[in-house]
Amino acid sequence: MGTVADKPHLALRARRGGPGRPVRSAQSRRASRTGALLVSPAVALVVVFVLFPLGYAVYISLTNWPLLGPYHFVGLANYKQLLHDSGFKHSVVFTLTYTAIVTPPIFIVGYGLAALLRANRFGSKVFRTIFFLPFVVGLSTVSFMFEIELQPNSGGVDFLLSKLGIVSDSHAWTVNQTSALIAISVIVVWFASGLTMLILTGGMQSIPQELYEAADVDGASWWAKEWRITLPMLRRSIALALIISIIGSFLAFNQFYILAQNNVGLETVVEWIYQTAFTRFQVGYATAMAICLVVVIALITSAQFLLLRDDTEL
Repeated sequence: MGTVADKPHLALRARRGGPGRPVRSAQSRRASRTGALLVSPAVALVVVFVLFPLGYAVYISLTNWPLLGPYHFVGLANYKQLLHDSGFKHSVVFTLTYTAIVTPPIFIVGYGLAALLRANRFGSKVFRTIFFLPFVVGLSTVSFMFEIELQPNSGGVDFLLSKLGIVSDSHAWTVNQTSALIAISVIVVWFASGLTMLILTGGMQSIPQELYEAADVDGASWWAKEWRITLPMLRRSIALALIISIIGSFLAFNQFYILAQNNVGLETVVEWIYQTAFTRFQVGYATAMAICLVVVIALITSAQFLLLRDDTEL
């Protein structure tokens, strides 16, 4: 039969942990070192530009850091103050309301445009350009453009609505809270639905055409095919589109700062943080608000991933 010493390969396996444990070759170790070397620049960038700033922001939130001058460590005092800050609470409620207003129209319009592009109807390319162009131009540019067009005496919005018979006189859109919120919501829906359209279009193009052909053979209606085939196959794309839309709504700043800067009551969370840091010079307190906002966004994103994940991911 022979002993282990008589068979070098058995002796090697015995030294490495028995016959069931694979021997790691020099080539695999070299491949591991090469992989670590290739990802090290990305890891360094994440550490320098994400983890370190985030850790430093947490430290600043534990101080009374002013914009200029010395600071002192105050512990959790800033976070305790948030519980009694009525202005911050109002900005959170308003941001949630704004998110609830714009998110469904963004998804519905984006999905409708994606379905139109998938069907390749007449004029679909024109609609694709009209709705994706604002995203290319940028929200700040679009907001400045509408700041001019929403002027009560010289803007094009009042002129167009008067010609259509919707309004009879000039209207100061950005002065009244309700009209300002409506105008900003319409602008944001037009701006953001193009990206949702692009995400959902990419997801629809990956759905096998044979599924729709089989449904046609069974006599399924358009709505049945959308409900039974398209929506289940688009779970990941829908999750991505909703996450981007909701995060964008929580981080809304440009459109409100440009169009409703002097309208009290239309302050989002990010705008309130900006005012706290650079108007009242309370950088430590504003950073505590920002940390809370990051935590809330992380929780909402995780919840969306859990609710919209595929059954195969359970």
